[in-house]
Order: sequence, then structure tokens, then C-alpha cells
Amino acid sequence: MKVQNITDINKFFEVVDSCKGRVELVTGEGDRLNLKSKLCQYVSMANIFSNGEIPELEIVAHEKEDIDKLIQFMMNY
Repeated sequence: MKVQNITDINKFFEVVDSCKGRVELVTGEGDRLNLKSKLCQYVSMANIFSNGEIPELEIVAHEKEDIDKLIQFMMNY
């Protein structure tokens, strides 16, 4: 799924941390980073955004309830 215009980065990672299954960020090169890993969260924040906003990401969540959580986050923020 593509997610766009994430302005509350901390809340986004709170939602990711609350997911039960694996949540991955797909890089432009096709690599998949495990967003539940704190190290990958820091790396992705440093590389993807510099002005406090993430314009667009491709996220893969493997559990339906996790997908629902991420969609709910995008609808509310």
C-alpha cells in the first residue's frame, strides 16, 4: 500500500509498533526494511525525509488487522 503525507512521524511509528505482524518499507531499489526494527525506523527517517514530512512511502503489512490499523491512521492524520 502507498501511504502519503505523513506529518506525525511519532504517531506513525507508534501504529507500526502496535502491529502484530511484519510491516515493511519498500525502498526505491526494491529492498524491504522491517519497520518494527528501531534501527530501520531511524535509517528510514534519516533517508526519506528532511523537512518533517514523508511525502509517500510504499508499505507492506502482512496481517489484515495491521493493514486496517495503518489505513485508520492515514484516515485520521
